[in-house]
Amino acid sequence: MDDPPALAHAILDAIDEPALIARGQRTIAANRAALALLGQSIVDRDLRFAIRHPLALDTIAARGDADIVGIGSAERPWHLSARGLVDGLTLILLSDRSQFAAAERMRTDFVANASHELRTPLATIIGYSETLAEDGPLGDELRIRFGATIQSEARRMLRIVEDLMSLSRIEADRFRSPGEIVDLGEVARLAVEHARPVLDRQLCKVALHIARPAPVRGDFAQLLQLADNLIGNALRYGCPAEGCEIEVAVSDGGNGRQLLVIRDHGQGMEARHLPRLTERFYRVDAARSRDGGGTGLGLAIVKHIVERHRGTIEFLSAPGEGTEVQVRIDAA
Repeated sequence: MDDPPALAHAILDAIDEPALIARGQRTIAANRAALALLGQSIVDRDLRFAIRHPLALDTIAARGDADIVGIGSAERPWHLSARGLVDGLTLILLSDRSQFAAAERMRTDFVANASHELRTPLATIIGYSETLAEDGPLGDELRIRFGATIQSEARRMLRIVEDLMSLSRIEADRFRSPGEIVDLGEVARLAVEHARPVLDRQLCKVALHIARPAPVRGDFAQLLQLADNLIGNALRYGCPAEGCEIEVAVSDGGNGRQLLVIRDHGQGMEARHLPRLTERFYRVDAARSRDGGGTGLGLAIVKHIVERHRGTIEFLSAPGEGTEVQVRIDAA
């Protein structure tokens, strides 16, 4: 039998990822995914013409498995499996590992970033506490200043840990659809009340617009956390001077959705930052974010809450024009 039967071709084409059949060193069949990856002219040619990778060729000859980088493009990772069939045929399967590699990079980056964010305040606490623990006179003014710094940095670490725990809980629930009927307008009203002490301290104003009840199917606590985080961000970065106003509005978002909008009139951001705002620990201005008490996790938490509610979030901003955040959640 020189060529695989029609059934073998049909099975190959039913496989989404690249798959080939070879006899010895000759490729005798390939599915559409393999042709798209390796070239349209690989069938009935030497296998080495299709797969120019020494480790891959050795794995195929041994009918084994290997993780390989460099087939199709220089950086793309694959898992290659080669299995013996009847009549001396070999089935070759390539499974794309790009998503797994990206997830591993994200995990590694997350651990590194979290470690860095916790290490910085911890180093300050250790340094100041060692000074306080030393023998010798220490003036009251210096002692009070050191104590206040230790307290501030410890609270910063606590906020980071609390946000990490919150993010973990939200991710654990991401496949469980929320079942409460929640008034998004009431959520916005409560979030504004939560922000009242900061508003009074910064002498900022808030304009709250709720046209009518806006019921959504959701998790009340998570939606309140979402609104708290967004309003907190607007206060932190969008209220630069006394008398500045932040707008919070709830209305019909169209297409069966309710719309929550938070708009500030701060300095705004360049467009290049907008796609990355919900990344963990991403900061437009790192120093300003830390000075304002930000952990770098607030918008990542918001993104996961929106995803759990099958909603959407959009950031509109430009330098000098402030920032507007639009969140749409399915109406109940």
